[in-house]
Amino acid sequence: MHLRNDYVLTRLVVIVLILSAWAGGQGSASQQTIPPQPPTSTVPPPNPIPGASSPSSSGQPAPAAAPQTGSSETTTTIKTSVTPASAASPAAASAPQQSGPPSVSIGEGAPPPQAPPPVKPPASAASQGGGGGIGSPSASSSQGAAANAQPSNQESTGAGQEGTGNSAQVQPAQGQQPGEAPSSEQGGAFVFRKEVEEVILHATVLDDKQRLVTNLEKSVFTVYENNQLQTITSFRHEDIPVAMGIVIDNSGSMREKRDKVNKAAINLVRSSNPQDQVFVVNFNDEYYLDQDFTGAIPKLREALEKVESRGGTALYDAVVASADHLKKNAKLEKKVLFVVTDGEDNASRESLETAVRRLQAENGPTVYAIGLLGEEKQRRARNALKEIALRTGGVAFFPKDLNEVDEISSSVAHDIRNQYTIGYKPTTPKSMGGYRAIRVDARARGYGKLTVRTRSGYYAGQEKGSSQ
Repeated sequence: MHLRNDYVLTRLVVIVLILSAWAGGQGSASQQTIPPQPPTSTVPPPNPIPGASSPSSSGQPAPAAAPQTGSSETTTTIKTSVTPASAASPAAASAPQQSGPPSVSIGEGAPPPQAPPPVKPPASAASQGGGGGIGSPSASSSQGAAANAQPSNQESTGAGQEGTGNSAQVQPAQGQQPGEAPSSEQGGAFVFRKEVEEVILHATVLDDKQRLVTNLEKSVFTVYENNQLQTITSFRHEDIPVAMGIVIDNSGSMREKRDKVNKAAINLVRSSNPQDQVFVVNFNDEYYLDQDFTGAIPKLREALEKVESRGGTALYDAVVASADHLKKNAKLEKKVLFVVTDGEDNASRESLETAVRRLQAENGPTVYAIGLLGEEKQRRARNALKEIALRTGGVAFFPKDLNEVDEISSSVAHDIRNQYTIGYKPTTPKSMGGYRAIRVDARARGYGKLTVRTRSGYYAGQEKGSSQ
């Protein structure tokens, strides 16, 4: 019982409390309710974010905010260069700076991309060869085109180094020797040879008695390209070292002549600039590089003594291959081929026309040729040697006696060492290509008629048969 009475009492108390609460709620409903006031804040509201689309307090659309450097519109497009802070508009400079969210397109927290450095146009790599040849306008020793670029008054220095400047008239790069061709490996683009415009000529001047004239000044020379007067931009007269190829006929008919020819070739080297770099090619129906570039006479003599007089005469092939070797491997700008043969070409894959055009590419060699042809040899062989020499600014010799060869080699060395180096920038850019006929005149007081011998033309844009 005791437990039950307690239970009844408890229930009564709960009912009374419920009724009391209900009665209180009904009484308060009859009174006027007052809404509670929000607490007053002492913190000012935040400034609006520029560029937000919410309307202004005046009810008019808010003006567009000035663009901010580093905004998502700029950084989300990776290829677009980022506008520098200094280039921002005045409105942007006066607007409050807000730090926007990072751009997800380039990675959270990553800085905006920088504009890439300008890419130098690759040097367009020009090949040798192609049409022209004998039937084209007068063309000659394609020497020196864009390979010269040092000031005209700089002395040649260093063993085996060419003193002639590169065609842009700029100082050699650091670590580059004065006579060397400029490096083509700078940022994957060629620096000088593919972009410079100066053409370099190596010229010999003769008086009316065929004697060398070696004391002329720049002012007496005039240069014409395609009959248009050109402005001479550089001028020098000094003995500069050359890269030379000695190319000797090794066919069966040369067997009895090789001893004197070899002596003449060594005499040529001894009479030349001691800094010259020389290689030897012996040829019959094939051609062989028996000694690469060197200044050592014993090595050259050993190569010349590799006599295997047999087979036919592939003269044009040997000359073209030797010229290409000069272009690919010579470190000196001035280039020469000294060729000796006793017969007509009868084994070449190259034609005379193609060989001449290959020699007339920019910076091609000057060819000096000796033809031991005799009276019974055909006129065609003589004309071929004349054509090769004339077009390249060299000379073809046809001695009646084998003993004259040694004297001829000395005169060739003297000719090479007493040439003028003349540079000009063509009025028609070389990038336009095509064959360019060249003529150089000289008029000086105290002299009668002066003859200037140099290459008679070149094919623009065909300087290199290699990657150099």
